[in-house]
Formats: sequence, C-alpha cells, structure tokens
Amino acid sequence: MACNPEALKHVPLFALLDEEETAVLAGQVELKKFATRQRIYKTGDSSGQAYVMVTGRVRVTTVDEDNQEVVVDEPAHGEFFGFASMLEQTPHQTTAIALEETECLEVTRHSIAVLLQRKPLAGMDMLTVLGRQFHAAQQLVRLRASRNPNEVIEKEATLGERVSDSVARFGGSWVFIISFLILSTIYIAVNVMLRRTAWDPYPFILLNLFLSMLAAIQAPVIMMSQNRQDTKDRLRSELDFDVNRRAESEIQGLARKANLLGDQIADLEELVRKKLS
Repeated sequence: MACNPEALKHVPLFALLDEEETAVLAGQVELKKFATRQRIYKTGDSSGQAYVMVTGRVRVTTVDEDNQEVVVDEPAHGEFFGFASMLEQTPHQTTAIALEETECLEVTRHSIAVLLQRKPLAGMDMLTVLGRQFHAAQQLVRLRASRNPNEVIEKEATLGERVSDSVARFGGSWVFIISFLILSTIYIAVNVMLRRTAWDPYPFILLNLFLSMLAAIQAPVIMMSQNRQDTKDRLRSELDFDVNRRAESEIQGLARKANLLGDQIADLEELVRKKLS
C-alpha cells in the first residue's frame, strides 16, 4: 500500500523533512498492515527491509544460547526495528511478530539513501535510534547475566567481615576443638603438678576467666559471620526468583505458541472441509 505523506510527519525520525522531501520519501516507502500474531520477519530472513512503527504493537525477539526466547525490544511509535540488518544487508538476527493489528512503514536501504541525499542531518536521528537500541541490548545483558552471590558478597566485604568469617571458620573446625582440648589439658595438668606454687590452682579461676572472655568475643564474631551468610542466602533467593520468573515466562510463551498452533490447525481443517465440500 502506498504511503500517505501525512503518516511520515508523525514519525519522529522524519519529522524534520519538508513537504517536497516528505513526498519523495513517501514514494519510496510502503505502508504495510499485519494481523494479530502475524510474523513480520523471522531470524535468517534476508529481505533487506526495515520497519517503522505507526500503529499497533510489535515484539522483537531472539533466541539465546540456552534456546530460550528473549524479548529484545517492543518498539514504540516512530521507532525502527530490523534497521541494522537492512543497512548491513545481512540476514535478520531477530524475529518480529505483531501482537495486535499493526501498521508499519517498510523501509529499504535505497529509501534511506534518498533520504540522506535530501536531508543529511536525518542521519543523526537514525544514529540516536540505534544508540537507544544498543543501550536497551546492554541493559538486557546486564539483567540476564548470571551473578554468583559469593562473588558479590566477597567483593563488598570489609576487613572486619573477612576477619569474622575466618574466626567463625576456625572456631567451627576440628582443629580448634582438638587444639583447645590439648591446651586446656596441658594448662590444668601443669597447675595440678605445681600444687601450692601454681599460678592458677583448682578450681582454675584464671582459666575460667579466659574462657569467659573467649566466649564473649567469639559469640558476636560468629553472629557477624552468620549475618553475612543470611545475606548470601537472601541474594541466592532473589536470583532463584529471577530464574523462576523467566522460566514461568517461557512456559507461558510455549503455551501461547501451542494455542496458536491449535488455532492454525483448526483453520487448516476448516479450509480442507471447504475444499472437499
């Protein structure tokens, strides 16, 4: 369908064009209509065309290394999608599907060449659009990147927190228990052998004082380490929640695709019935 020049005036990228340039560009682009759930292009298509949103909704997706569908973009009114592949003349690396009845402007590399000849500054607007898409992709990578809770905690740990972990680790080991028993036994045996000349005779009041001080210091240090462990557990729970939420989204996507396949099979069956009748 031929494009109405008035439609181009509502596209931010073409808003600076004058009447003559808008008319020239309108003759180069086409207005395409897509039905709900209709695929505009798929990964690997080499049609050499990009699209600009006019009305409706479009979802641009790709597949990651885990064979999971990832939403790359949902372009708003006036935004491009499939633009980089069109410029590079390479196959599309994403799949675009209309979520509802949608109208898009179909743009080719030749159309952009004509536009830049007429309006060179429009190239800066295109670079702005590409920059936004690049930032959106970066944000997607940051959100999907797997974080190791231990690495996150260790990176933010202070010197005191590291010391508390070391004390708790040593205090809960067999090395500490055996060493404590050996030293206590030696201490008690020496004081018993020295009898009246012992510096800490029975009931070993000085030893009890040392043990009380050790317990008073060790308890809060171990609690500090336990608090850090609670933080790690909470971070693990948050990461697990993110994974479960993505899994739920993938399951819902599979359910939608299954329903769509069922509808398409029903349409084919109806078509066969009409042909046979």
